[in-house]
Amino acid sequence: MTKIADKHPSGAPWRNFYGRFKGKTLRPSQEAYLDEDLAALSPGAIDWDINPERAPVDPEGVCAGKPLWLEIGFGGGEHLVHQAGQNPGTGIIGCEPFINGVAMLLGKVRKAGVDNLRIYPGDVRNLFDVLPDQSIEKAFLLYPDPWPKKRHHRRRFVTPEFLEPLHRVLKPGAEFRVATDISDYVRQTLVEVPKAGFDWLAEGPDDWRRPWDDWLSTRYEQKALREGRVPHYLTFRRR
Repeated sequence: MTKIADKHPSGAPWRNFYGRFKGKTLRPSQEAYLDEDLAALSPGAIDWDINPERAPVDPEGVCAGKPLWLEIGFGGGEHLVHQAGQNPGTGIIGCEPFINGVAMLLGKVRKAGVDNLRIYPGDVRNLFDVLPDQSIEKAFLLYPDPWPKKRHHRRRFVTPEFLEPLHRVLKPGAEFRVATDISDYVRQTLVEVPKAGFDWLAEGPDDWRRPWDDWLSTRYEQKALREGRVPHYLTFRRR
């Protein structure tokens, strides 16, 4: 993709996006979820076509003043719904540009009946633009796109373009969890995340070999295990 201007017509930064927005044709039920449920679960006014002011998201208004967490790229949404159900006193924003995953999540939200999560169906960098400084208390990056070719490593989340705004929106002492089954992604994570202002909390091998106590294994993890790849669970704290 070629960058053709510095800014979107709305005034937002113009960014290249490498990935898919949509996959196979949605089922009628999934189309209904998107039409009927998504707008009510929006975290705020983040419509780049009609909102040139890019009004900041008010954390106090997202989930009734609850402490706020963020999951970046929630896939099918099983972990996001699990955390919302286990932590009713917390509000969680899930960010996912792949609309098929958003539709899957909405179906799970209906089934689980949770009401303390919000969904942004787009590039997390846009969400970072409108989140206030130090407004997020915990963040999750679970099985992100590995971009395995060396020339594509700059597209990974664990680069300054993503980590610097993440550091800005996290509160001091906030936890940042990363799960991946790709050994080179682990290497890059352990190099870049501390440079961005985070401390790795591992004290021994079990701290990255064993999942967190409140972990729910995702379909991406199950696929990795079937294919013989080893999951890594990395926990950082924002300085």
